Amino acid sequence: MTALELVAGELDAPVERQVSEMAAAIAAKHGAASRAVLFYGSCLREKQFDGLMLDFYLIVSDYRLAYDRRWLATANRVIPPNVFPFAHNGMAAKYAVLSEADFARLCGPDADTVSVWARFAQPSRLVWAADGDARAAVLIAVGRAASTLLWLALPMADGGALAVWKRGFELTYAAEIRAESNARPGAVVDADPRRYERMADALQIKPMTRAEAERRWAALRRRGKIISVLRLAKATATFAGGIDYLAWKINRHAGTAIVIKPWQRRFPILAGIALLPRLLRSGAVR
Repeated sequence: MTALELVAGELDAPVERQVSEMAAAIAAKHGAASRAVLFYGSCLREKQFDGLMLDFYLIVSDYRLAYDRRWLATANRVIPPNVFPFAHNGMAAKYAVLSEADFARLCGPDADTVSVWARFAQPSRLVWAADGDARAAVLIAVGRAASTLLWLALPMADGGALAVWKRGFELTYAAEIRAESNARPGAVVDADPRRYERMADALQIKPMTRAEAERRWAALRRRGKIISVLRLAKATATFAGGIDYLAWKINRHAGTAIVIKPWQRRFPILAGIALLPRLLRSGAVR
């Protein structure tokens, strides 16, 4: 079985009805611009939703068509993606918005950040698509994500396929500002090791040299940290209750006990700037 066939099987695997219904509602919110909705992340991996936020990506044809406010389209184009909270039938979610062109670019080896291909190198589900062309475009884009991660990780790891995957995810976590513990990258692979072995066997990767890989990862880390801060700042404008969500996520993954004060809800950008140095020093985010 080819890697693309493996990805197609994952994308087409069934999901719970409430996931499909929420995906359709997200697509409906953005009307004719909506092309596809993908479900991914810890809720998919752990197969339980209680007390958690489901994670989706909405793929759109055009940012201007997706929004009724021009500044949102501009923000999405300049610092992709935009992220929004969503609720449907008593369940909570967040969804990120990318154009088809940006999604294809950010899943591939020329991406200047790790955030998209690192997530879609993991299993995901295509839970809504506008038509066959939208489905085919998503398959091609997602099919590039795993090969991108392995291409960059192979020179940086020793051992078999699982060691390469784990090292790759460690490096991607280090290239963003993340609240997860050091054990999280390994747990992603350990959740379904056979899947990662099969994917590695199906991919034909010609690795770069160690020196080339080190330069690429250094550049990804530099840009990734800057972009992570900019995305967090932008989320305070697009994500209602974003500062509370950020605190919840850090507390859940890092075992901290951050309590958001009233002034921090009034001035979330200042709050985020004030919190970040303390979180970095304590290791709650990296």
